[in-house]
Amino acid sequence: MKLKRFLLRYYPPGIILEYEKGGETKNKSIDLLDLTPVADVDAVVEEIQKVEPLITASRTEQVKQLVQRLQEKLGQQDDHKFYLFKVLRAHILPLTNVAFNKSGSKDKIATGSFDKTCKLWSSETGKCYNTFRGHTAEIVCLSFNPQSTLVATGSMDTTAKLWNIQSGEESVTLTGHSAEIISLSFNTTGDKIITGSFDHTVSVWDVGSGRRMHTLIGHRGEISSAQFNWDCSLIATGSMDKTCTLWDAVSGKCVATLSGHEDEVLDVCFDYTGQLIATASADGTARVYSAASRKCMVKLEGHEGEISKICFNPQGSRILTGSSDKTSRLWDPRTGQCLQVLEGHTDEIFSCAFNYEGNAIITGSKDNTCRIWR
Repeated sequence: MKLKRFLLRYYPPGIILEYEKGGETKNKSIDLLDLTPVADVDAVVEEIQKVEPLITASRTEQVKQLVQRLQEKLGQQDDHKFYLFKVLRAHILPLTNVAFNKSGSKDKIATGSFDKTCKLWSSETGKCYNTFRGHTAEIVCLSFNPQSTLVATGSMDTTAKLWNIQSGEESVTLTGHSAEIISLSFNTTGDKIITGSFDHTVSVWDVGSGRRMHTLIGHRGEISSAQFNWDCSLIATGSMDKTCTLWDAVSGKCVATLSGHEDEVLDVCFDYTGQLIATASADGTARVYSAASRKCMVKLEGHEGEISKICFNPQGSRILTGSSDKTSRLWDPRTGQCLQVLEGHTDEIFSCAFNYEGNAIITGSKDNTCRIWR
């Protein structure tokens, strides 16, 4: 094996090794999820060298510099205020979901709609690249895979579809749910996808073959949301039964139930390290739980209506929520303090997301517009 070069991954922090083996170029990643701006660089590099034979003594200085760059990025002050940059008027019928693509270089936006289509846009110019047609009912959820080669759509027609972004063709249809698919999410490597349905179950699928691998059964109400953590060991699901459940992603077994909300849990998400879980509820509050202790650490209060969407920024230092009160809000996940209110939509916000760098936000509303904030 011959090491060719290093690549840096800022969110979550890690170093990608590009190496040659048997004439083929391969990648492997060293995840540094616990790295802090003040960690001892020498100790970090020593630990890496213990487990990674490709990093020889001659590479020590180079790896130290990479770790220092990651520390600088982690240590950047996060007091950015967001302002409206662009409004996209996307579909004739109401929008249901919006997403940024995952790669840091070129930001595409996907939108799903009641018109049964998914559209792909440029966030810079607002130009529509492609329209994906094939569902027989409204599209209610969508997601890019981590490589940004596929977009997945979930529909009221009880199926999910994976679309090839380059060709615009449908790659595979996932069938098996008995009610609409309300949520879907890829794992970090992009080889698995989970779908949550109003049939009270969550399914884990193999992306390549479209085969169903597990069904997670246990919620007493419709599923609202399902997501993998970073290392793909856990799945969090939110439900109309007012709880969030944690599942072992390999065995499909329930490992914990997070309770406390007084109404339906409408969305759940992990931060990039998988140490925090945030939940959004129809009770108008959001909560942040520790994944380790399963205890509620902080409550986010201030919205005047149900919170339908919640997500962390890539750095894990901010939480974004979207609400039926027509506003989106930025919060500090450690203190629960509201830092900024994004106003301007004229109807409820059902979707919101950060881009890869965390310096742009997209919000989607029933007023039929997407707003991009920078």
